[in-house]
Amino acid sequence: MTQQVPSTEPELSGVRNFRDVGGLPTVDGRRVRYGVLYRSGHLAHATEEDAEFLSSLGLHTIFDFRNAADQKLEGPDVELSGVRNVNLPLTDPADGAGFWKMVREGEIEQLRELLGDGKASNRMIVSYRRIIKERTTEHARVLRSLAEDSVPALMHCAAGKDRAGLSIAVTLLALGVEREAIVADYLESNAKHRRYKVHRSSRSAAAYSPEVMELLSPLFEARAEYLTAAFETIEGTWGDVDTYLEQGLGLTPELRGLLRERLLD
Repeated sequence: MTQQVPSTEPELSGVRNFRDVGGLPTVDGRRVRYGVLYRSGHLAHATEEDAEFLSSLGLHTIFDFRNAADQKLEGPDVELSGVRNVNLPLTDPADGAGFWKMVREGEIEQLRELLGDGKASNRMIVSYRRIIKERTTEHARVLRSLAEDSVPALMHCAAGKDRAGLSIAVTLLALGVEREAIVADYLESNAKHRRYKVHRSSRSAAAYSPEVMELLSPLFEARAEYLTAAFETIEGTWGDVDTYLEQGLGLTPELRGLLRERLLD
């Protein structure tokens, strides 16, 4: 039975950037089914009420794309009874530790040097390209799991924007969702109530000065140019999306058919 469109988006106290990916249109006139694919930021700070809501979704699998440094910083996900948790880090823990140290402790001079003059956005573009090229095994596992038995599923990383955003985008490409719709869903992470709350080690006003926040901003924004870089990497490396899915990720026509059957109306 087709699920109805949710009338309101749930207000979760301790989980940022949660949403159902249902409703997105495919190029052949179908739509992603509601209630089968969700995305969010980490679940480490979920309240009892948040956990109760998440439990009500009937989730089969939660894919956590954080690395060990992320998990050490925020903590493990809350445990939901009967839900399988799969940790598939999409970035290196050493990079994660360095990233969070810079974000939380970096002085203004260091931030200017590392992030100023477009370096922050370029850092993000490089990261997106690297994940697409180097994490094919992880993305292959996600798609195979979804095709075989892992729905309803929730995908998340720390902010629910980059690693989860890419994994959702790859899944939507496999479903044949329109490219513009994929980008539009990705950009939803910029809504104020969804944005990751940046914490700095110092409580002083200088730690959160306009210049500091502007330097950090590209790291915590969803920008179309980041996702476009991922799409360009797919096409530049494999030629086209279909070849990427079949040769890069091992998604056979049979598996792709199963995936579409499970996730599309």
